[in-house]
Amino acid sequence: MAKPSEVIVLVEDNRQQQIIRRYLRRVGLDTHAMRFELPSSGSGEQWVRERFPVEVAAYRNRRARAETKLIIIIDADNLTLAERLGQLDQKLRDTTSELISAGEQVAKLIPRRNIETWILCLNAVPVDEDTDYKRPRHDWSDLIVAAAETLYDLSRPNARVPEHHIPSLEHGLVELRKLDFSAR
Repeated sequence: MAKPSEVIVLVEDNRQQQIIRRYLRRVGLDTHAMRFELPSSGSGEQWVRERFPVEVAAYRNRRARAETKLIIIIDADNLTLAERLGQLDQKLRDTTSELISAGEQVAKLIPRRNIETWILCLNAVPVDEDTDYKRPRHDWSDLIVAAAETLYDLSRPNARVPEHHIPSLEHGLVELRKLDFSAR
């Protein structure tokens, strides 16, 4: 499979965008091959849920003629990973009869509680999935750089996930491994 000519990325906020942009650069993609969709205002989580079927349709339409991938990042917030996945599946059922199939190049990344939990965990900071780590910090930018590098390392085939990693991150790594970036 060739490198994708476009990766559609659906995110809630700037931190999600920053970490996945750095991750995609690390897998060898140029910025022009990334199309980020993020809300301009309001609830980012709701916007991603509403936009998800639209971007799935765009992905399916485009992949028929060009190598395309879709990454969605949505915080689980107070829900479980299974509950958020169920919401996304229900949204697809409501708009189309076709759920994401195993062969599709679609990754659903669902940090629980939020992306800051993943950023800290990827930096070897002990976290749990019930605490809200979104509080202001002066070093988020530095943490994102290191987290994206660790995310890349752990998403590679046969990478061993450290024991301190949380279940939603482990699920995210499985999702990222589904995407074929031939230049890896």
